[in-house]
Amino acid sequence: MTPEGGHLFDRPDEELGRIQAGLRQLADQYGMLRGLLDAVLAIGAELELEPVLHRIVEAGRGLVRARYGALGVLNEAGQFIEMISSGFCRDHSSARGEELPHGSGLLGDLVRDPRPLRVDDLATHPGAAGFPREHPVMTTLLGVPIRVRQAIYGNLYLADKAGGPFTAEDQEVVMALAGAAGMAIENARLYRRTCRATEDFQRRLLPEMPHLEGWELQARFQPSSRAPCIGGDWYDLIRLPDGVPCLVIGDVMGHDVQAAIVMSQISNMLRVIALDEQESPSRILRRLDRVLHWLHGGPMATVVVARLEQAAGSGRRLRWTSAGHLPPLLAVPGERARYLYADVGVPLGVDPDLPRTDNHVDLPGGAAVLLHTDGLVENRDHSIGQGMDQIAAVATTHAADPLARLCDALLAHPGGAFEDDVALLAVRPPA
Repeated sequence: MTPEGGHLFDRPDEELGRIQAGLRQLADQYGMLRGLLDAVLAIGAELELEPVLHRIVEAGRGLVRARYGALGVLNEAGQFIEMISSGFCRDHSSARGEELPHGSGLLGDLVRDPRPLRVDDLATHPGAAGFPREHPVMTTLLGVPIRVRQAIYGNLYLADKAGGPFTAEDQEVVMALAGAAGMAIENARLYRRTCRATEDFQRRLLPEMPHLEGWELQARFQPSSRAPCIGGDWYDLIRLPDGVPCLVIGDVMGHDVQAAIVMSQISNMLRVIALDEQESPSRILRRLDRVLHWLHGGPMATVVVARLEQAAGSGRRLRWTSAGHLPPLLAVPGERARYLYADVGVPLGVDPDLPRTDNHVDLPGGAAVLLHTDGLVENRDHSIGQGMDQIAAVATTHAADPLARLCDALLAHPGGAFEDDVALLAVRPPA
C-alpha cells in the first residue's frame, strides 16, 4: 500500500515503460561505447597517414550516425591545407587551395576557438556561410578539434545526425574519438619519418650506376610497403678492367640492421674479387663463399653474378651463375619475355666447397637483361611461379620501351605495394 492507500503496481504499464526506457538508454550507451572502442582500434591499427585520416572521418560518422563528415587539416598558421570528406557525392581528399575553406564562417570559428561546437539549426546560424555552390544543404553540425600533442592538427566536422540534433553525449564520444585520433595521427607521422629514414639509409648502401657509353642502365630499389625494416637486398654493376660489365643482384637472409651490414660486406668483397678474378662468375662466387666462411662463418645469401661479354661479331653473350637466386629475365622486343632457367646452385653459406656452374646465352639485338630480388614476385595471394609469370608478361608488353619505362612498369604492376624489399637491375647493350 502507498501512503495514499493505493497499490504500488496500480499502473504497471507506466512502470514497465520506465524500465524499458532505462534499458534502451543503457543499451544505447553500451552500443556507443562499443562503437567508440571499435573505432579507436580501427584507426590505431592503420599506420599510413592518409588512411588514418579517412578512418577517423568514417569512424566519427558511424559513432553518431552522421550523414556527412569531414576532417580539415591545418598548418601552423591555422590555414586549411587538406580536407578529407565523406558522405558527399564522392568521398575525396582535397589539397588544392581553390577547393579548401578560407577560414570564414563556422569552420573558421572552430579554428580560432578550438572548442567543441554544436549547431542545431544551420539555416538560422549567422556563421553558416561560405559553403561551395555544389555543397549539400546541411541542418545540424558537430565540430571538435583534433590535437596532436599540444598543437591543433585539424578539426573533425560531422553534420546531419539521423533522428535529430547532436547531443551532449554525441559530443563527449566524438571528443574521445578525437583524442584517440591525435595519437593515431602522431603514430602515423612517426611511421612516415621512420620509413623515410629507413629507405634513405638503405639507398645510401647501394652503389651509383657507372656510365657506359651506348648502354642503357637502370637500377631501382623499392622498400617494403609493410612496417619499415632494414633489409639485405642489393644490386651492383661493376665495370671490369677488361671492359666487361659485371652485373650483381643479391639478397641476404634476414630483415634487420645485421642483414644490412652483412649485405654491405658481401657487396664490397664481391667487388674486390670480381675485379681481381676477371673470369667466370662461378669462380667469383666460389671464392666469395670461401672468404665469407672464413671471416664470418658463412652468412646465408642468394646472389646472381653475370658478365655481358663480347660474342661473335658485334653481339653480346650473357654468362652467369646463381647461388640460389631467381634467374635472369630476358626481354626481347617482339618476343615473349622469358626467365633463363638453368642450374640454380645453393645459396652462399651452405657449403663453400660445392662446385658452381656457369650458364650462358647469346643475346638477340635489342635484348634487355633484368635481375631482381624475390620481393618483386612474392605475394601472399599467389605462388612465386605465378608472380614470375606476371612479371614476364609485363616485361613482354614493355620490351621495346626505354629501360626506365620498363622498370617503372614492373614496379607499378602490383599497385606499387610490396610485402618485401625489391632490388631491380636492368641492362640493354648497345644495338
